[in-house]
Amino acid sequence: MPPLKVFVAILFSVAMTIESASAFLVQPACRNILHRHGTLCAHAFDGEIDVERTYSMNESTCNTTTCHQIKYHIHNRMNLSSQQAAPILVLHGGPGIPSDYLLPLCDAIPYRSIVFYDQLGCGRSSGPDFNDAYSIDSSLDDLELLIKKIGLRRFHLYGQSFGGILAFEYMKRMSERKNDNDDAPVCLSAILSSSPCDVDQVESVAGDLIEKLLKGDPDESTVMERFRLKYTCRRDEKPQPLIDAYEGAGATGVWRGTESIRGWKATKPAESSNRMPSCMVMRGEHDFVTADCVEGWKDAFNHKFVRMKELEKLSHHGLLEDENMYGEIVDSFFSEYD
Repeated sequence: MPPLKVFVAILFSVAMTIESASAFLVQPACRNILHRHGTLCAHAFDGEIDVERTYSMNESTCNTTTCHQIKYHIHNRMNLSSQQAAPILVLHGGPGIPSDYLLPLCDAIPYRSIVFYDQLGCGRSSGPDFNDAYSIDSSLDDLELLIKKIGLRRFHLYGQSFGGILAFEYMKRMSERKNDNDDAPVCLSAILSSSPCDVDQVESVAGDLIEKLLKGDPDESTVMERFRLKYTCRRDEKPQPLIDAYEGAGATGVWRGTESIRGWKATKPAESSNRMPSCMVMRGEHDFVTADCVEGWKDAFNHKFVRMKELEKLSHHGLLEDENMYGEIVDSFFSEYD
């Protein structure tokens, strides 16, 4: 099996069958999440926004426009307008891996409002089964609609993996728009967690890491799990939030995984743009998103306030490996910009 194909399978395939993932998409919007302490907590994704997609179902048909709902959940809703601790808007990875694996942020940062949503096409936000219906730009349009629907005025952005790419592109869009309206939403700061600044680069790096694993042990039947234990989540048993997320992953071949965004690379906003928010780029010491894969973020922002943070002993899913340390680092950075 070629290294790149192994890489895509490891990072973005569902452990279950396609049928079980499809069944998940039609379950109710309230799912039970088993937390690390064994307590069963319900996170009701009971908020929704209406979005549209226009796309071609095949080369011989005209464009079709369909309507869909994006589901969201607000943790600590009563603190949404706090002036002391601004809410966190969470952008999950993938594309196509829903928010479940990031829900432990509720335990890690218990006093802030935290907004989670499943991007269109995965989890609780089922979408069209046509790749033409998805793009980074349409995802940004959805994000703006969500911010407007909730009424966010001041917030921090947190993006994990692909979510960091979306967070960057949102900040870049707002910077280039130069909206100085007092009523416009304000992103106070951002964290890009385990987010590559160049998709082709991280695919190549991950492919090299897989080749190393196969040289040490050529058994392809175990390489996915070995990769996980070394570079993705260094816990002996796969955490339940990660299992839940992969069960709800988007359909294979439809806006899912790095092949959907191949060729993307972070670029600076136009010179005339407003200053982008200050940012921290964090990654695990053992992350397949290596130090070289995040170095380019320093040049992608139109200022020098980009902090680099390596999390000792952690990998791609640091939140699931050391929740307390991870939460303290995230909250401490955001507190600087409240």
